[in-house]
Amino acid sequence: MIKRGELAKRSGCNLETIRYYENIGLLKPPERTASGHRLYSPGDQARLGFILRGRDLGFSIEELKSLLSLVDSHDYSCGEVLDMTRDHLASVRQKITDLKKLERTLADVSAQCEGGDVPECPIIDALFGHETELQR
Repeated sequence: MIKRGELAKRSGCNLETIRYYENIGLLKPPERTASGHRLYSPGDQARLGFILRGRDLGFSIEELKSLLSLVDSHDYSCGEVLDMTRDHLASVRQKITDLKKLERTLADVSAQCEGGDVPECPIIDALFGHETELQR
């Protein structure tokens, strides 16, 4: 059993983030010492690792809540987890497509800008929605 500070240190997670995960129910309330210090079991540590890895993979808080509720119920199938993961993967792929489009647009607008000391700027025009050569 370890205290929250040690859990934060071992996991590389901020104390406030651990507190937040407890408040929203991703982490279960830990045991407490007689003096009120929180004590985290190896299971709590593993659960935090699961949450942190899930966040690294881009799973939302709600997606993690769903995955953890399946785990907590002890009544899930690999197929259910696969379905949730495939849904998440589709979302990630859409974000990649959107980011590539954003990259092309920013590159095109940036290429039209000569920089310098003139007040006319195609980047500002594009942000204001004014027609630029790119849009003509």
